[in-house]
Amino acid sequence: MPPTAPAPISLAPHVVVFDYGEVISREPTEADRSALVARAGVDAEPFWTAYWAHREPLDQGTLSIADYWGAVASDLGVEWDAVDVHELWALDHRGWLSVDPGTLRVLHALADGGTRMALLSNAGADFSGWLRSGSFAPLFERVFVSGELGLVKPNADIYEHVIAELGITPAELLFVDNKSENVEGARAVGGDGHVFTDAAGLEAWLRGLQA
Repeated sequence: MPPTAPAPISLAPHVVVFDYGEVISREPTEADRSALVARAGVDAEPFWTAYWAHREPLDQGTLSIADYWGAVASDLGVEWDAVDVHELWALDHRGWLSVDPGTLRVLHALADGGTRMALLSNAGADFSGWLRSGSFAPLFERVFVSGELGLVKPNADIYEHVIAELGITPAELLFVDNKSENVEGARAVGGDGHVFTDAAGLEAWLRGLQA
């Protein structure tokens, strides 16, 4: 029997802006991670160190996919050809495409309550099609992708850009992210936010804001 739809959540004039990775999406599974490391042909610990070391410029759009994987390879002391890079990219990309049904139910409760929503993700421009055209995309009036903007969380300028584009005051921004530093970035410009750990906690926080 399908779960009962949650009651609507109405938070106007606030706009709830959601991160994507590990909020709407689930984190990559152990199988996803293992497949990526196996394809890289190196040990897991140095792989993940190199993987994250170059992620910000990829997310900011200042490093291409090929150059990103080239930098990872250089750190690891290996060489990957163009086909290796295509396969590594596809395995990595696929791992971030799952969705959390609990979070999706909260999104629909907000939509049912007439609450405005937007999405703000630190992600390469290669994710923009999925974020703008996935089944969940119509829930958001705007989708902001760091790799297209040349801006990344938690820098103040990305939140200020979102606030301006949405036509709201800083106090009307409610930001949800799984990283505390990104939520603090939203608070630093005058908004409020919630550090996501699970859908139940998110729903409780949002319902607590209803007057």
